[in-house]
Amino acid sequence: MEKYKSVFDIIGPVMVGPSSSHTAGAARIGKIARQIFGEQPDQVDIYLYDSFAKTYQGHGTDIALVGGILGMEPDDERLSSSLKLAYEAGVEVCFVPKKEKASHPNTVKLRLKKGKHLLELIGESIGGGMIQVTEVNGFKIRFEIGVPTFLIIHQDVQGVIYCVSEILNDNDMNIGTMTVSRVAKGEQAIMVIEVDDKRGNLVLDKLRDIPNLHQVSFFY
Repeated sequence: MEKYKSVFDIIGPVMVGPSSSHTAGAARIGKIARQIFGEQPDQVDIYLYDSFAKTYQGHGTDIALVGGILGMEPDDERLSSSLKLAYEAGVEVCFVPKKEKASHPNTVKLRLKKGKHLLELIGESIGGGMIQVTEVNGFKIRFEIGVPTFLIIHQDVQGVIYCVSEILNDNDMNIGTMTVSRVAKGEQAIMVIEVDDKRGNLVLDKLRDIPNLHQVSFFY
């Protein structure tokens, strides 16, 4: 079985140290949350579990998460100043170390707020700067960075899934996997769609024009 896709999976990411799991992975979790949220939040609550809770200040997990939420990459030289930059931008940040065990030792729950806009996301830094997202707004999901993926939060209304699939098909984007979950009939739902190419940004505006879509994000 092929464990590594490239040499960079072995030697780790280009980053501001000290730890690929605690710094690079944390920055990527923060940035994914920002991409899904779609705007700069006014308030961020950060709940840290297990290893993250014990070492988040010494290993730079705190500055990495906040840097990611501000849109920074793991190798951004501004990462070390992210807490100061967040303060200057009016972003209120609260760190909450938790004693409860999590499914992975490097687990964080982020709660981003701006007015009535709210996002809750749980992410895990699984080593070498790689991450996976396991929950968004209470929906149990699982996807890893590295595969071109759409994440769509929408209303559970007939025709939405068809319209999304039609746009992807019209733009020659083959769907590898699609997972759809909903709270209840007619309530909020979520789609996670993995596709075979990285041109997803070209169709974001078309997808956002579909009625009953609340949030559309694409990453790889």
